[in-house]
Amino acid sequence: MTLSDTPDTHPRLDHAADPAPPAQPGLTAFGPDFPFAYDTWLTHPDGLGSVPPECHGEEVAIIGAGISGLAAAYELMRMGLRPVVYEASRLGGRLRSEPFADGDPATIAELGGMRFPRSSAAFFHYVDLLGLQTRPFPNPLTEAAGSTVIELAGEAWYAQTLDDLPPLFREIAEAWDGALETVLHLGQLQQAMRARDAAAVKRIWDELVPRWDDHSFYEFVASSEEFSQLSYRHREVFGQVGFGTGGWDSDFPNTMLEILRVAVCEYDDDQHLIQGGAEQVPRGLWDRPVDDAMHWPSGTSLSSLHEGRHLGAVTRVYRTADGRLGVVDAEGEERTYRTVLASCQTWLLTTQVQVEEELFSQEVWMALDRTRYMQSSKTFVKVDRPFWRDIDPQTGRERMSMTLTDRLTRGTYFFEDGPDDPAVICLSYSWMSDALKMLPHSAQRRADLALQALDRIYPEVDVRQHIIGEPITVSWEADPYFLGAFKGALPGHYRYNERMFGHFVQKDLPTEQKGIFLAGDDVSFTPAWAEGAVQTALNAVWGIVDHLGGSTPEANPGPGDVFDQLRPVRLPA
Repeated sequence: MTLSDTPDTHPRLDHAADPAPPAQPGLTAFGPDFPFAYDTWLTHPDGLGSVPPECHGEEVAIIGAGISGLAAAYELMRMGLRPVVYEASRLGGRLRSEPFADGDPATIAELGGMRFPRSSAAFFHYVDLLGLQTRPFPNPLTEAAGSTVIELAGEAWYAQTLDDLPPLFREIAEAWDGALETVLHLGQLQQAMRARDAAAVKRIWDELVPRWDDHSFYEFVASSEEFSQLSYRHREVFGQVGFGTGGWDSDFPNTMLEILRVAVCEYDDDQHLIQGGAEQVPRGLWDRPVDDAMHWPSGTSLSSLHEGRHLGAVTRVYRTADGRLGVVDAEGEERTYRTVLASCQTWLLTTQVQVEEELFSQEVWMALDRTRYMQSSKTFVKVDRPFWRDIDPQTGRERMSMTLTDRLTRGTYFFEDGPDDPAVICLSYSWMSDALKMLPHSAQRRADLALQALDRIYPEVDVRQHIIGEPITVSWEADPYFLGAFKGALPGHYRYNERMFGHFVQKDLPTEQKGIFLAGDDVSFTPAWAEGAVQTALNAVWGIVDHLGGSTPEANPGPGDVFDQLRPVRLPA
């Protein structure tokens, strides 16, 4: 031990006079591709903008009633427009909270989005607006989970923190953190995002885009200096266990840019669930009466404008002879509009909806068609109580834990409201090839397969005796109105993403392509995250207002007003 390492045993008399370190502002999804403060725009006292008085009451078509479509509809209603919402399935999109057969609202299966990072400031604006309560999501190695079991190649480890696991896991965590810092300059970029320093964010990020657009996640891991010093087993376990929320090998083929965005925005950290179900957010926007809307009387809601019922599926969108946009629904009813927002999955614009080809450029059509969706499967059961919290008298540990495994289940999560209340187990949450293994099977067969896998990990626990009723399951790729869970961009897809994201700024488009807008997490740079859905919804709101001759307040410019300065970097054709 050197003198500098010697513990200071003498109390400092002047410590009270030391200035406290400044509080570090929380990180939000400020970019990195388009560093615009959507949360600040939303909360500014001058509002988002206005349309000319002669536009008040004008109908605007909204195709898709997920969080993106309904957030846009809500804000357009507040400006005095009349959103007309079309939805082929049910309100909420992939924020779908499915009750079990007994209808108990306290126990639901979150079939779509279920964990929301606190850095999603625009999304949480609406969560807070609706007065919804959240709590930490029981991810692996978190206090909310209590304990975690990692089981790989037939060997299991019980842990409450990373320190409880063998050294291999810390080596993986340190290699991942080191690789990110080496390549991404994570600390610098996040500091710029916290400071809302758009110029610094763009300077760092725009240099990374051309370097990493053509490279996959796996290539990044395998070629990084930090991982190249470790064994193949380290990479294999990293794929199975991952970072933050679990294994990431299903994302290994994706562009590394997509993973870098998750890391820099801390989307895999500090995730929360919404008590009572995430579907409350879009449904809350549908039902919420407003008292600050232009044109509409106090108490108006999207629901009241629709007399409680949205319109059905859209089958056709086309340009009319007088230059308006025609929308035909499944009942054959035809309406025309000056503006249309398509917030459905982009593949539906070439499968479920006959969209006139001239409404988009061939470059945009290429981007819409080449969007790649990832498969996802979940299976849930309701149980009589959170029995997994029971303590095994022999080990002193909980009977079951949040579980990550290379078996069929991949991730198993536990949800509870009280020690004696009914609870819910997500038996299996899997993606891509693991999800496809479930695709042909019934809900009961999927539950049986998951329980068989868990029997191998917990041979002393009889889960079946606690199950109440029938299981609930989902495969988003089997739903004709989704065709997949969310986008997973491949290497080389940045140009497609940039075309879709920037489409809301239409000043340079030919007349025949103006008036139709895109929104949704698959249009954003951060697919699978509700924040991307909300941000693109707000982009579309700006675009629709601009198209109708409206404007934003001088003190509160919108995303289109600053697009030329902040726009995502363009790569050569």
